[in-house]
Formats: sequence, structure tokens, C-alpha cells
Amino acid sequence: MTRLTFDNRFVSELPGDPDRSMQRRQVQRACWSAVRPTPVSAPVLLHQFGSWAGQLGDGRAITLGEVINAAGERWELQLKGAGATPYSRTADGRAVLRSSIREFLCSEAMHHLGVPTTRALSLVATGEPVMRDMFYDGNPRMEPGAVVCRVAPSFIRFGNFEILAARHELTLLATLVDFTIDRDFPHLVQDVADVTARRARWFAEVCERTATLMVEWMRVGFIHGVMNTDNMSVLGLTIDYGPYGWLDNFDPHWTPNTTDASGRRYRYAQQPAIAQWNLERLAAALRPLFEHDAPLQEGMDRYVDTFTGRYAAMIAAKFGLTGWGDGDEAVADSGLRLLQLAEVDYTNFFRALGALGDALPEDDAALVDALGDVFYDDLKRASHGAALAAWLARLAPARKSRWRARRAATQPMHAANPRYVLRNYLAQQAIDRAESGDPSGVHELLEVMRRPYDEQPGRETFAARRPDWARHKAGCSMLSCSS
Repeated sequence: MTRLTFDNRFVSELPGDPDRSMQRRQVQRACWSAVRPTPVSAPVLLHQFGSWAGQLGDGRAITLGEVINAAGERWELQLKGAGATPYSRTADGRAVLRSSIREFLCSEAMHHLGVPTTRALSLVATGEPVMRDMFYDGNPRMEPGAVVCRVAPSFIRFGNFEILAARHELTLLATLVDFTIDRDFPHLVQDVADVTARRARWFAEVCERTATLMVEWMRVGFIHGVMNTDNMSVLGLTIDYGPYGWLDNFDPHWTPNTTDASGRRYRYAQQPAIAQWNLERLAAALRPLFEHDAPLQEGMDRYVDTFTGRYAAMIAAKFGLTGWGDGDEAVADSGLRLLQLAEVDYTNFFRALGALGDALPEDDAALVDALGDVFYDDLKRASHGAALAAWLARLAPARKSRWRARRAATQPMHAANPRYVLRNYLAQQAIDRAESGDPSGVHELLEVMRRPYDEQPGRETFAARRPDWARHKAGCSMLSCSS
């Protein structure tokens, strides 16, 4: 720690809470409060490594400081689960081991998938129990506690601006916007002299980064689960890993959040629209800083244009196309529809598609068999197998016309389609072992997820589709917000 260079600009340049008590309260006319992490009785380090990055929280996040590394990069270090703060409301500020492991593993898995994300530096078991009602059914139980240290260049989120606008603290709102630009978007300070124009450019860049993030989530089959505005980073990073999930069988209407099961607001296919809605809320918060709506509308237009273009390119890459030719988009749409009807594994299907050569079997059954173990329901496979084979035969000419050889097609397809993702049942198996005192499952799973696009011989079980026993098992499919 003595070799780390801290500059802590957020605390030194923005107004803090003058009240140093730990009383739960609404903090006004301030951007931060000083607190001390609550000591724990028996801390045990479960994992640590030297990559900087991070995350924010919901009243239980405590920033240790902002570090400038040898390369001049800024990384904010933050604890989650280290005790109550003035923002904790009625909560205890603690975190349980199961949710901490999930956050630790997923932030690292997303990084190695190439998805913009906050990261995790360390995971510590506290040795103290925490009471949680995991299923919200009136049956709470004691669970092992933990603290995650997470890192990111910035943990500033849409909600940081919304709360100031809602309280009509407009001078502080302008201060926070300009501080965020100066610290986290310094290229805009160099490029744009006019303050209003600079703020407009900043908002447009936030929109563009958010659009890029949504495309990446859709590419790898990730569902955040709680996309409220307080879980949206202005840097376009995946932040606050709660009841997230990964598509097993392709279902665009699936949500991993049990509390979202009825309305499915945060379902997989809805995520781009929710991101746009959240940006509209951010624009509304920023509106008092502009004379007209036009600069903010330009930013919203940037979101739509960026998402539309990058999503089309992403889908084309997943199907092995270098771009859209005549009729290709319709072929892709019908393919996705078949994946849903036949209950096909999203990750494994696209990986298998990349391995198919130009010389496809003429027999429908053999062609479907060539995809491997990607079906979750034998009856649906039988019902839709012929249609899927016909679709594969229809796709083949489009792929062949763009690639001169199978090798040329396979490499870019595998770069777009991971072999391994952090399926919920895999994380739950590691959690079960860790709660029994064996953290080796966490270490092993982390090692696999560090090379998600490689075949990794001997680790094929980590790429297997979700087993039937895990379909409805707690923690293996849907999850609650309880942590």
C-alpha cells in the first residue's frame, strides 16, 4: 500500500457531507460521506490477483481511494459488504458469500469475454454470519458473510445526476457534470472549449458507450436483471452484478430476476430499450443545464444509430457473415426464431455453427446431429429438426460466398461466439463448495473463464448445456435480489 499513489479527486474536489455520524439519513448538498468499514472477526482471503478495476453499490459501498498506477491510469478501489453507511436505509451494509462469489466471478468472466465491465480485486470471507431471506418467503436464514474489493476507473452512475436534479441542487449538478468530464473524459476538455458544447458531447459519448455495452451483452447472452438507472455506468461499464443470468436455451423473454418474473421488464430482448429509457431519464436530469432539448436529442439519436449499426454487425458475425447481403437479415431472424421454438442452447449452437464446414450432410437428421448436444427438449428437437436443417442449408450459401474456406469462417465466428460463459449452475456449484469451506471450485471456474474463446481440452464439462436437474434449482437459473 505504501507504493500506491492516491489522489482521491472525487473526495477532494466535490463537496462532502459535514455530518460524520453513521446515522442513516438523506444526505443533501453533498456527493459523498466519510465512513469507516466495520471490523470483522475472522477475515479469510479467498482470492486475490493484480488487476485493477471495480464497481459501486446500494448503500454498502465504501471507497478506499483513487489510485494512479505507473501507466497514469486511474482506478478507484471500493469495498462492497464492509458495513453500513448513511445511505444504507434499513439495511445492514453486509454482503453474503454466495452473491459476493457471483459478483467476483462474473466481473472477471465479462472482462475476459471482452465486455466492458468493472472488475474484482479480492474476495474475503468475514467469518461472521449475515441474515438473509433468499427467496423473500418469510424464512430468513444465517449465511456466511463476505466482502468484495472491486475496482473501476469510475463508479459514477446515471443515478448520481438524477438525485441532484430531483432535489433541484442544480449548481452541484453542474459541478458534478463538469468534474466527471474533467476527470473521466479528459479528451473532451482538450477538444471542446465551450462548456455547454462539451457537456453535450459528453452526453452523446455516454449514449454511444451505453449502446456498445448493450450490443456486447446481447452477443454473449448476458442478462443484467436489474437495469435501473442507479446500475448504469456513465463509462458504459457493466456494473452492480446482482440477479444476473446467462441464456441457456435461447429465450428472448427470459429474465433471471425472480422479482421481475411477472412483468419481465429486464428480460434479455428488452435490455436495449431499457438502456434507451434510462438514458432518457439521464437526459431529463441534465436538461436544466441546457437552453434547448436539441443537444440532448442528438445524444439520444447517437444511441439509436450506434446500437442499430453495431447490433447488425454483431449478429452477422455470430452467423458467420461478413455483412448483410440480400435476404441475410431475414435468414438470421428466422434462425433465432427456430432456436427459441426448438429450445436450443444459445452459446453452444453458435459455437457449433462455427465448426460446420461447407460440405453439409444431405440427410436432415445427420445435419441436426452435427450440431451436437444443443437441445433441451427431445420432443421439440423432433418437431423442429427438419425446419432447422432446412434453415442451415439456406444459410450455407450465404456463408460460403463470403468465406473462401472453412478455416477462414471458423476463426472470426469463434471470436464472436465464446465456448465458455458463466452459467448460473456452474457458479452455484462453486458457491456450494465454498460455503462448505472449499474455495477451490471458485479458483477452477475463474481459470476456465479467463480463456472463454479457447477449446481448453479436459474442461468440456464447463461448456455443457445446463443439466435438467438445474432447470429449477435455486441459484442455478433464476435468482433473487437478496444478497
